[in-house]
Amino acid sequence: MESPCVKICSIDPATKRCTGCLRTLEEIARWSSMTDAQRKRIMAELPSRKAPAALAKS
Repeated sequence: MESPCVKICSIDPATKRCTGCLRTLEEIARWSSMTDAQRKRIMAELPSRKAPAALAKS
């Protein structure tokens, strides 16, 4: 099972997402029980989450 985890586990208070993998707590918690299609959808969304996370820190 593919995972975006990079072993940097810290939740950003502004975005409510992990600063390492950019998933929400709910996504992280449900990851192993999600279907392949659900995981693929989230993996496809992750690159677009990088820009908002960077803006929230400035």
